[in-house]
Amino acid sequence: MHMLYDSESFVVVHMLPDAVEKKSAQVLNDTAPAIPQLARHGFEIVDKRSGKEVYLDGSWAEMFQEQILAWQRDTPTQEEVEDALDRYAGLAQNPVVVH
Repeated sequence: MHMLYDSESFVVVHMLPDAVEKKSAQVLNDTAPAIPQLARHGFEIVDKRSGKEVYLDGSWAEMFQEQILAWQRDTPTQEEVEDALDRYAGLAQNPVVVH
């Protein structure tokens, strides 16, 4: 898990699949390490203003990853980043729950 962005309005976290350790569970033949099933990344965007979050995975995560790469190339203003995050936050339905 990597914090990518934190402002007064938003938090963006990049969730990465767990790495497989060499001592992890073995496949049926007990010689090869298990490969994680559906090992893919995602992004959690928390809208602090509404107290809701959205988790992007699959094609949504890929589109958001492209946005991040564009930000790295173009160095947007904070306002431009916040506007883009606000559009994604429109998808947020889940209230933020502290564990």
